Amino acid sequence: MDELTNWLKVSLVTTLSSEKLLTAIEQQNSLDQLINANESTLKSLGFTAHQAALFKTPDNDKIEEMLKWAEEANHYVLPITDERYPSQLKGIINPPKVLFVNGDIDYLHQPQLAMVGSRSPTAVGKKIAEDFAHHLSDNGLTITSGLARGIDGASHKGALKGIAGTVAVVATGLDRVYPAEHRQLAHQICEQGALISEQPLGVAPHAGLFPLRNRIISGLSQGVLVVEAAIKSGTLITARHALEQNREVFAIPGSIHNPAVKGCHALIKQGAKLVETAEDILEDLQILVKHSSSGDTIHENPKKKTLEPDPEYKKLLSCMGYDPMDIDSISECTGFSAANIASMLLILELQGDIVASNGFYTRLGKRDKE
Repeated sequence: MDELTNWLKVSLVTTLSSEKLLTAIEQQNSLDQLINANESTLKSLGFTAHQAALFKTPDNDKIEEMLKWAEEANHYVLPITDERYPSQLKGIINPPKVLFVNGDIDYLHQPQLAMVGSRSPTAVGKKIAEDFAHHLSDNGLTITSGLARGIDGASHKGALKGIAGTVAVVATGLDRVYPAEHRQLAHQICEQGALISEQPLGVAPHAGLFPLRNRIISGLSQGVLVVEAAIKSGTLITARHALEQNREVFAIPGSIHNPAVKGCHALIKQGAKLVETAEDILEDLQILVKHSSSGDTIHENPKKKTLEPDPEYKKLLSCMGYDPMDIDSISECTGFSAANIASMLLILELQGDIVASNGFYTRLGKRDKE
């Protein structure tokens, strides 16, 4: 039986750790001999009764399905022994035995930064994630995330605008996309990056698989950037994996009144690097920073046209601060009419100075140097 078929059999024994598998292969001299060992021998090698039974009675229909999948363009099955398997990932505790890849496997070997955060972020959080990912991608960092709603999706979208692409690590088989609303995004990632999973085809979304997936996101990366995470966010699992894997952890702070960033603040207290600009990350990871001629930061696009500063706009932005406000509150602070404020806010939003969400407006950057 060929080696690929053997590795696909191995992939179906999802509870078997890579460490136990590699030890067993070494003791049996080859994967082929291990596959052909009897159940008694497998148990003596530390396999559970269930694992041994799966080895001896594999789902041949599923294996045939995966063999056909692997024949398609840009579909890869990478066993941990394959030279194309990412070396960065091999060094973590319990690396995946097999990686399924849809896309360009070269992206798995590029310098990567993981970006993770809330599945229900604020409008500001989503914009920050997309802008950071775009800028970091343009400076040579492939952005790795989990294709989830919220910050993950925004990070992938931002990275696709850059030159270094993006990698999405999913918790399902690659024959399905979760969430379904990211189907088009997943297609784009396959064209400008790679979609990967350790789960064999047919595996559906399951709550227990997402924390398991997170170790791969951090394991592939040089560091993890957390954008908006509540104090009990599952995102913090990825940060913990990163620390265990000796990766850098970065966190973007926010308003002390915003519960969506309490997890970021907790990480900073525990030693994560506080990040205000993408250059903070690039410098820490010793990536060559491409400065614009004007020295603009991630929040300031040198190509955009802005209005000349005038006292009314300066007063409005000064009153807004950096916490969400509604028009009535802005009117009370500025003394301007609601109609005038609405017009000014529209212009500021088009310029990228503020972001609107559910009737509230939040300032993104200073209009002038104070």
